[in-house]
Amino acid sequence: MITKIKKYIVGGLVGCSAVAFLTGCTDFLTIYPNDRIVGNEFWKKKSDVEQMVDGCYHSMIASDIQERAIVWGAFRSDELVKTTNLADNTLENITAVNLLPTNRYSTWGAFYKVINNCNIVLNHAADVLEEDPEFTKGDYEVVRAQMLALRSLCYFYLVRAFRDVPYTTHSYEVDSEVELLPQSTPAEVLQNCLNDLEDAQRTIMRSGAYGKNDWRNKGYMTRDAVYSLMADIYLWRAAMTHSTADYQQAIAFCDTVINAKHRYYEENKIATTLKDDEDDIYHLIDGDEAMYEIFGSSGNSRESILEWQYINQDNVNTSLENYYYRNGESANNSILMASELFNTVDKSADTQNGKKFYLTKNDYRFWNNVYEANNEEMQQMSIRKMCDLSRQTFSSSTTKGPKKDLDREYKQFGQNWIVYRLTDVMLMKAEALVETAVNDSDAVVLKQAFDLVQAVNKRSMMRNSADTLKFETYMTKDNMELLVMNERERELCFEGKRWFDLLRYSYRHMEGVDVNVLLADMTEGPKLYKPMLDMIVRKYNGDDGPSGDAVSYKMKGEHYLYWPVEENELKVNKLLRQNPVYIQEKTTSKN
Repeated sequence: MITKIKKYIVGGLVGCSAVAFLTGCTDFLTIYPNDRIVGNEFWKKKSDVEQMVDGCYHSMIASDIQERAIVWGAFRSDELVKTTNLADNTLENITAVNLLPTNRYSTWGAFYKVINNCNIVLNHAADVLEEDPEFTKGDYEVVRAQMLALRSLCYFYLVRAFRDVPYTTHSYEVDSEVELLPQSTPAEVLQNCLNDLEDAQRTIMRSGAYGKNDWRNKGYMTRDAVYSLMADIYLWRAAMTHSTADYQQAIAFCDTVINAKHRYYEENKIATTLKDDEDDIYHLIDGDEAMYEIFGSSGNSRESILEWQYINQDNVNTSLENYYYRNGESANNSILMASELFNTVDKSADTQNGKKFYLTKNDYRFWNNVYEANNEEMQQMSIRKMCDLSRQTFSSSTTKGPKKDLDREYKQFGQNWIVYRLTDVMLMKAEALVETAVNDSDAVVLKQAFDLVQAVNKRSMMRNSADTLKFETYMTKDNMELLVMNERERELCFEGKRWFDLLRYSYRHMEGVDVNVLLADMTEGPKLYKPMLDMIVRKYNGDDGPSGDAVSYKMKGEHYLYWPVEENELKVNKLLRQNPVYIQEKTTSKN
C-alpha cells in the first residue's frame, strides 16, 4: 500500500544475474531504487529490461514474502500451531486472536516493494524499444504481461490478508515523490487485477514455451499461471458476493489450465503413471512418487504451474527452513508444527467436527505430510512435507510404516515454494462446481465435483488398496462442500492455502457482507459462520494457550478475519482507516 513514499538512491543491482533487488525499507513502502535503474544511462538495452524483470521475481523470494505466505495463509488456520517449547509472544498473540497493529506480520511492505518494482518496469520498458532493436515489440508485450500478472498476484495476497488496501499503478522513483492513498475496496482492487490479467493472457508466454527443462516455465508467470490466478480470484470474489457468474468464470479458467496440461502431456507423450488408469486425463504422478517428485526433488514437477525458485546456496529458502524444518530425526526446533489433526484417521464420512480428517492409513499423505503421524498421543507433529531430505517407500501394508529410500539431490535448503499446481486447480474447480449446484438434487454437477476430488484422492491411495471415496456418501451439496475442503487440506496442507479456504467457506454462508463498503466504523461486520469457527478451534487444546471456546467466542465478526493496518502506516497517512476490531483491541490492551 502506498501511504508515504520516500526515495533514497542507494546501491542496488545484486544477485547472480545482477538483478535489481530493492531492500531495506523502514516505512511500509519506502522504496530504495538505484540511480542507475532510474537514471539516463539505464533502460537502453534488452538486458536492462531482463535484469529488472528478474529482479521483480527475485523480490518474491524475500523472507518477508515467504514468512507471510506461511503465517497469513496457514498458521492462522487449524493446521499449524506454535512449537510448544518456543517462546514467541507475537505468535502467541496471533494464536489468541490478539493481532495488534504493532504485530510485525501486519506489515505489507514486502508486497508493495514487488508492486513498485513491477510498476517501474511497466513505466520504462517501452522506452527500450526505441533504443535497442534486439528488444522487439513481442519481447515488450511478454514483459508487460508478466509484470501485470505478478502485480495482480501481490494485490490478491494483500486483499485476502487486509481486505481494504491502497491500489496504485504509479511507480515511485525519485526522492521527492510522496503520495497518500486511501484504501480501495476488495471489489475495486480485484476487478483491476482481473482487467490486468485479461490483458496479460493475450501476450504472455505459453507454459512450456521457454524450452525443455527451463526453470522459467514454472518460475515465471505464464499463461497457465495467469489462468490459475484468475480462477482463484473469481473463486474468492464469488464467495464474498455469492455470484454464480463468478463461480462459472472460475470453472472456465480451471478448465483452460487442466486442458492445457492435458495437451502438453499428449504432445510430449507423457503417459499416465496412475495404476489401472489408462484413460486418466490428468496424468497425475502416482502417490508413491508424488511427494518426492513434487516437493523433494529439484522442484518444477510436471504438475507444477508456478513456483518461486530457490537455488541451494545462491538463495536458500530460509523462511521455510526456519518455520517448518525440524533439523534432524528427533529435534523439534522449528517455529511451527502441525496440529493434532494429522496424527490419526477416521473411517467415517463426517470428519468435520472431530479432530481427524484422514479416512485411511492407506493414504500416502498420512505418512508424508508429517512425522509421528501414527501416534494418537501426539498433539504437535513436525512437518515432513517439503522438509525431509529423503524419500519414503511403502509396502502393500502400512502397519509397520514406510521406509526411507532416496536422498534429495541437494543438501542445502533450496526447496521451491509452490504457488499453484494442478491438483490445486482441480480442487478449485470442484469447489466452484459445488456452489453452482442448484440444490441437493443437482446430481450431475455434484458428480462432476466428486470426480475431481476422487481423482486427487485416488492417486494418493496405496497400491492394491481398496480404499476409495463413494459418491453415495457425499450426495448432498453440504457434504460435497465439506469433502472438497477436506481434500484440499489433505492435499495442500502447509502450502499457504488453508486460511483462505476457510475464509471462502465462511463467506459463502455469511449474511450481510458488502464488499463495497470501507472499514469505516466500529461495527464488527457480519457474523462468522459457526461451522468454520468449529474447524479453526480444532487445534486448540487449552494446555498451553487459549481454549477453542475462548477463541471462537472472540471471533465475532468479519473484521476478525483480517490483519490490522500496521501502526506506523497510520501515523504517516491519515487517509488510512484502521480495521475497527483493532482500534478496540488497542484500547483494550491499554486498560
